[in-house]
Amino acid sequence: MKSWELWGCNGRPFCSKGTWHIVVQDTKNLSIEVHKADFVILCIGKYSGFPNIPEFPPGKGPEVFNGRVMHSMDYSNLDNETAAEFIKRKKITIIGSQKSGLDLAAECANVNGVMYPCTIIQRTAHWILPDFDLWGVIVGFFFLNRFAELLIHKPGEPFLLGLVATLLSPLRWGISKFVETILKWKLPLKKYGLVPNHSFLQDLSTCLLGVFPDNFFDKLKEGSILMKKSQSFSFCREGVIIDGEAKPLETNIVIFATGYKGDQKIKNIFKSPIFQNYIIGPATSTLPLYRQIIHPRIPQLAMVGYAEGISNIFASEMKSLWLVHFLDGNIELPSIREMEKDVKLWEDNMKQYGGKYYSKSCIANCGIWYHDQLCKDMKRNPRRKKGLFAELFEPYGHADYMDLTRK
Repeated sequence: MKSWELWGCNGRPFCSKGTWHIVVQDTKNLSIEVHKADFVILCIGKYSGFPNIPEFPPGKGPEVFNGRVMHSMDYSNLDNETAAEFIKRKKITIIGSQKSGLDLAAECANVNGVMYPCTIIQRTAHWILPDFDLWGVIVGFFFLNRFAELLIHKPGEPFLLGLVATLLSPLRWGISKFVETILKWKLPLKKYGLVPNHSFLQDLSTCLLGVFPDNFFDKLKEGSILMKKSQSFSFCREGVIIDGEAKPLETNIVIFATGYKGDQKIKNIFKSPIFQNYIIGPATSTLPLYRQIIHPRIPQLAMVGYAEGISNIFASEMKSLWLVHFLDGNIELPSIREMEKDVKLWEDNMKQYGGKYYSKSCIANCGIWYHDQLCKDMKRNPRRKKGLFAELFEPYGHADYMDLTRK
């Protein structure tokens, strides 16, 4: 396969030289079956199955703690009644302040109130929206239209578009600062230590934007949720030792809301060490997928749902539509070398705008540019609006692509 110039030796979905062997196990009777397939589509997601658990020095990890320790994945697997009983009248500490961490804290506060406050240990603050009904519209007009994408560099852009993005970079910075100012004016972020040290655009570019749970700041004010900032922590018999604090934080349950190792999950699916190495490349790289769907070096296989956008359901729908056209023989892939060049362009762009928070495939800041490429591959018109003004300034969303159907 290393000598192939075209994907799958012929640049097409199917090749007579290879067949996938899929080993499945029945979880009830543990029986094993082997199925053969000419083409495999992975839609397994990356936010499940392989939790990211922090490592601790000997004697400072969960083994010395008298209470319960679990990952948010395990908690979410509980039914509502069991979960409510599990946290009832318990002092809960949540490690992590991203989407699942905030939702967990709000749930604990609803059950226990101020008598048993829930503590969130936060390492890094990120920009969180108060709601998506109003703020979704605001973000859409500022960041999710063609004019907004004129302000940023895009993978594989021609010289003229690159020059425009460079010249308009002060406007891009100003829009991001304007949104940050509104959020700091609207919400008591400074009071609770929730003001990030990086830009709003950076969180958008890394798909780290979230939405606060209902009445979150009311819960902070009443004391049913407590925020503590710390770069490191360890366990002790009574609870958690927070860096810089003299006394340990007494707690009954510690829940890690620390995300997942999505790349590792996908790697473990493959038995072949060659394919495993293709999945897990250098530590500074993300999973290399052409059009965020196909690995240039792994034939007869596609992945849907790995790369993220503002709406992951919509992003997966577009990828699925492209994949159907490809399986029908309506899309011709370039050479492996050309695909790898394209993958590198996208990776460099994500690193440019994601900065130190780059760790996953996110196409949110140039989603229209990405969908334009899919439309062109499918031989469909990428311009989805009626009129020049609407094309430039109206936000793009799933409704603009509803009429894309197979030919």
